[in-house]
Amino acid sequence: MKSYGFSDPAQSNRLRLNTLIRLRWLAIVGQSVTVLTVAYWLNYPLPVSLCFALIACSAWLNLFLAFRYPAAHRLKPHAAFGILMFDSLQLAGLLYMTGGLTNPFALLLTVPVVISATSLPMRLTAILGGFVMAAATILVFFHLPLPWTSGQALQIPFVYVAGMWMAVFSCISFTGLYAFRVADEARQLADALTATELVLMREQHLSALDGLAAAAAHELGTPLATITLVAREMERALGEDSRFKEDVTLLRTQGERCRQILKRLTSLSSESEAHLARLPLTSLIEEITAPHRDFGIEIQMVPEACVGPEPVGQRNPGVIYGLGNLVENAVDFAHKKVTVKWSWDSSSVRISVLDDGPGFPAEIIDRIGEPYVSTRQGNPDSGGGGLGLGLFIAKTLLERSGADLSFGNSAGHGEGALVEIVWQRRAFLGGDIEAAATTEIA
Repeated sequence: MKSYGFSDPAQSNRLRLNTLIRLRWLAIVGQSVTVLTVAYWLNYPLPVSLCFALIACSAWLNLFLAFRYPAAHRLKPHAAFGILMFDSLQLAGLLYMTGGLTNPFALLLTVPVVISATSLPMRLTAILGGFVMAAATILVFFHLPLPWTSGQALQIPFVYVAGMWMAVFSCISFTGLYAFRVADEARQLADALTATELVLMREQHLSALDGLAAAAAHELGTPLATITLVAREMERALGEDSRFKEDVTLLRTQGERCRQILKRLTSLSSESEAHLARLPLTSLIEEITAPHRDFGIEIQMVPEACVGPEPVGQRNPGVIYGLGNLVENAVDFAHKKVTVKWSWDSSSVRISVLDDGPGFPAEIIDRIGEPYVSTRQGNPDSGGGGLGLGLFIAKTLLERSGADLSFGNSAGHGEGALVEIVWQRRAFLGGDIEAAATTEIA
């Protein structure tokens, strides 16, 4: 299996500072409106000055960060962790002054943990969650009274407070873990798709080299012709002068040689471009299996029932890479033999890749093709390894060409994993049947 390098994983865990600033402004507005409503509309006794002192601390931090750093600045994980820790502490302070966990807004303690779970490493999220739960536990026993009508005491049963503590704990545990898994899968999928695009760009770049060579030959043709002409004139002007004749003759002949090389290069590109642009199915099979024949694993090529002329499809770098990756995986996991079968008829084109290895575990068959699914153990003699990103790339590239892929285990004795790739014939031919029909092999 090929490996693909990405930047440091911490790069994908960096929050935009502007995101946290906007969320905090939203929290500041909500906290201010709530304090003013409770104190001056409901007329409940409330330490307004202390509450607004804490809110002002949050606003001051927002202004400091906004002026100190550009809006597009991305925070390192520990810096974002520190800011979210401050938010948790500030909210815990507000809850301390407004009834602790008897305050119905106590569930907002979970917000910083959820934000952390979507963008920070699990270790930092776990630390933040532990801190929030410690603060929630303290607020169970230590807090100012819940604001209520003057002269009346609101008695909150301890069972209710314990239920609120359990609600905070459950929300942090479930929502935090859920958010972390969703965000982590999204990051993995984004990385895998990036790798897919890089692979496809590389294959397309290699396919375009012949065109670049032709362009280079065309550009070099004029200066070489000038050099040859000048060499001839010098040779004629010098006549039989033995001092320079040999050197000038050598210069002229080498210039002619360069022109002949460029001429062959140009004609090779123009003459072969038409037939290289299309690839018969059997040639495609040979091309994808040839690089994997020298690894001690037998590769059997078995044509099956074929109806009609052989399909000749567009040379697609993505298809060649994807099929080659499937064959490579089969060789990695096989004990002795890999079988490649193919067939076609008037409506479809089919290729099967079968190995005699351990096969796919039943528990992952439904998830095969997802990035970073890697549970099948390869053949230790051939160095076979995991099954993850490379297969995701192959599956993505083949599906882009219109193929349907199915993964399973062969029912035959001594045979392992089976991958079947099926195209509609029109899709395999590149969507232009009339143009393809002129080059199909009868």
